[in-house]
Parts: sequence; structure tokens; C-alpha cells
Amino acid sequence: MADRPIIGVTGPNGKFPIAWWATRIALRMCEAEAVRLTPGNYKQHKPDKFQAIIIGGGNDIDPTLYGGEDNGISPIDPDRDAFEVEMIEHALKTHLPIMGICRGMQLLNVVLGGSLHGDIRPYRVQTSNFRTPLPRKKAQLNETGKLGKILDAYHWRINSLHHQAIDRLGKDLKIVAKDLDEFVQAIESESHRFMIGVQWHPEYLSYIPRQRRLFSALVTEAKRHKAESLFN
Repeated sequence: MADRPIIGVTGPNGKFPIAWWATRIALRMCEAEAVRLTPGNYKQHKPDKFQAIIIGGGNDIDPTLYGGEDNGISPIDPDRDAFEVEMIEHALKTHLPIMGICRGMQLLNVVLGGSLHGDIRPYRVQTSNFRTPLPRKKAQLNETGKLGKILDAYHWRINSLHHQAIDRLGKDLKIVAKDLDEFVQAIESESHRFMIGVQWHPEYLSYIPRQRRLFSALVTEAKRHKAESLFN
């Protein structure tokens, strides 16, 4: 157990964190230990105890963070926004491996100066607005990079639980996958060694080997970060 990297997983306060348990199971399957981080408990943990960070899914990001307007359609959580921005900035500063899931990908983009579409539902043509944790939709590779090598595929099945999407891309990011309506489904950093964001929820698909590879890749990078830290 001692040689397993410790990965912080962010999320909201709450008593029934289904996404947290799904992510914890996925990481344990890949030989890593997960620590749940929320607005209520993150100050109890020193950021340097982690070898990687996952920014999880959840409510909409406060639109004022990217120059948008709050239309009141969905609840926001400013306390969560603040602590996750802090975690992302720590990861950027310390070169910590980081993965963003759904809202987490969007927040990575916002922290790096990008913006979001407030509600993409009226603009879907090829895909439906039906929200499901099951892999009923498709993503396709847009540009070669880490994600394509990890998944070893040009297209793959995904789930969909979102109504927002990346609009203007943040600094040093590139789009590596889109869906059939050309909405961004995955991003990577061109300057950070391991920063990947996915719009779908792979934690609910860990029974699929290809989806589990995302967590395995993050764990591999976390182990590398841990080993390098011992010599610095």
C-alpha cells in the first residue's frame, strides 16, 4: 500500500457522492489511493501530499469567472470553484499530473483563460440532449497526442451528463477530441507534462478497459512524479 501514489479527487460537499466512489474504485483498480477533497475539508490536506489531482464533475462553474452571465438555469458553487482553482494553480506550479472530468475539464480551460458555452442544448443536431451515464454517444479523435495513445482508438463510446462545453480555448491547450456536433470532448496541455481533460465521465465506465486506461495513465504519471520528488 505504501508504494501506491495518493491522488486527490475534488468534488462537492454532500453525503451521497456517487462520482467520488466511482472514481475511487477506478483508481484502486489501477493501484492508487484516492483522497476526497471538498470545499469543507480540503484545508485539512496539504497539497504536496498528492502525486496527482483529479478535478471532478458537478454543478456549473460561476460564469463570472470567464466573463459570462449567470442565467440561473443551474446552481453554482463559488466555494468549490475557489478551492478547485487553487488546486489547479498548485498543479500548474508544481507540474503535478492532473485530469479534469466534465466540469473539471471546463474549469481547467477557464483557469487558463478560456470560456464556455453556457448551454449547448439548443445547438445539438447530430446528438441528443439525453443525459445518461451509459456509453450512448461517440467521441472521435481530433488531433494526435497523449489521449490517442492512451485510448489507442480514433473513436470510442462515451456517456454524457453535461449541458455546457468549451468555447474559447485556454492558453497552451489543444483540442484532441470532439463529438458528432463538433463540441469539445477532450483537451490536453501543450506545456504541462500531463494535463488531460475529458468531457465525459470515465469513472462510470471503468468496466470498459479502454476507459480504465485513462486512470491507469494518470497513475503512471503520479508514480513518476512521486519518484522524481524523492530525488529533489
